[in-house]
Amino acid sequence: MITPAARNRGVFPLTVRMVMIDLDGTLIDTVPDLAVAANRMLADIGRPARATALLRSWVGSGMLRFVKRSLTGEMQAEPEPKLFEQALGLFRRHYAAAVSDLSRPYPGAVDALVRLQDQGFALACITNKAESFTLPLLRNLGLSHYFKLVLSGDSLPAQKPDPLPLRYACEYFGISASQAVIVGDSANDVLAARAAGMPVICVTYGYNHGQSIRESHPDALVDSLLELPTYLQLDA
Repeated sequence: MITPAARNRGVFPLTVRMVMIDLDGTLIDTVPDLAVAANRMLADIGRPARATALLRSWVGSGMLRFVKRSLTGEMQAEPEPKLFEQALGLFRRHYAAAVSDLSRPYPGAVDALVRLQDQGFALACITNKAESFTLPLLRNLGLSHYFKLVLSGDSLPAQKPDPLPLRYACEYFGISASQAVIVGDSANDVLAARAAGMPVICVTYGYNHGQSIRESHPDALVDSLLELPTYLQLDA
């Protein structure tokens, strides 16, 4: 289904060679494992547990900010440095031990990867999640082989919403920004795409800090990654 947002903002199908896909909230629902790790960390330091719905709204800006939000209960507040370092170490340990216990690809996500790969699109995973969690998560869920490039939040000097990961991916595949599209769930994905000069398609079911992704005005909205082939054609 092509939405009014898509019709108003661009011409479809897009002719591209490479599709970049975000991880948390777009490809995989990772909140169940993130919530368990965060609440185990909070229990270790004598803090009460956070509701999963609240933790869900804090995902998307990288691990450091997620831990800070879990400690302070606020989006941008800074916890006491020593407490933060302690909490960060605890969170890393708990999350590494169970990074894929409860996390699962969204319905239709794997089928979408198969279709895009079969149609000849180069696939890249661009996430703000740390590499030490990204790679095991993809591997454990059997998704690694779909991606010719994986860029994590600590792979480069900057992460989304900075356009650097998107530009790096284009250089890696030897293509221009106009030959790529990013698929995500948050304002960070839209901001990165705009700065990189490329189109962006967003899923309606993602995290995005509790805000409607429609407010960020992506070029198109999809209810499932299975809808992507409707929007894309291969630039041979």
